[in-house]
Amino acid sequence: MRLSALFLGGFVALGLTGCAGYKLGPSNGLPAGTKSIQINPFANQTLEPRLSEAVTYAMRKHLQQDGTFRLNTHGDGDIIVTGVITRFFRSPLSFQPADIVTVRDYRLDMTVQITARDRISGKVILDRPVSGYTTLRVGNDLTSEARQSIPLLADNLAGNAVSLLADGSW
Repeated sequence: MRLSALFLGGFVALGLTGCAGYKLGPSNGLPAGTKSIQINPFANQTLEPRLSEAVTYAMRKHLQQDGTFRLNTHGDGDIIVTGVITRFFRSPLSFQPADIVTVRDYRLDMTVQITARDRISGKVILDRPVSGYTTLRVGNDLTSEARQSIPLLADNLAGNAVSLLADGSW
């Protein structure tokens, strides 16, 4: 009986201290929404069309969902984010079982050089390449399937970029 009471007390103590490091809200130390952020349209240096719109839209959507920053669409934000899409690559991932030449799945990779600056001071907050990827299953129409997978690719990349912005130690 005494041993079970000791175990119960240990579990209660462990349960109360297990969430001691958890913090509600943004992880960069600022209250949510104190800084506004402006996402400028991204430049596309690749041969793949329509990447700029997909990446810009996905970045804005992820910033709104994250809640760390207020998205500023009219006027100047406290932080201005620009980017250049530098790489878009499609590589074969798997092949048809009966035909080793015919691709069944592609991996789409995209890299964007993202720069975030403080509007007032001009200080560079973030300046680094960010990558994202997705998988594309080949069917009857590769062109339309690739077009449908671009938003998924942009969404993965935007999630990585927003994590860097929101969790940055600046």
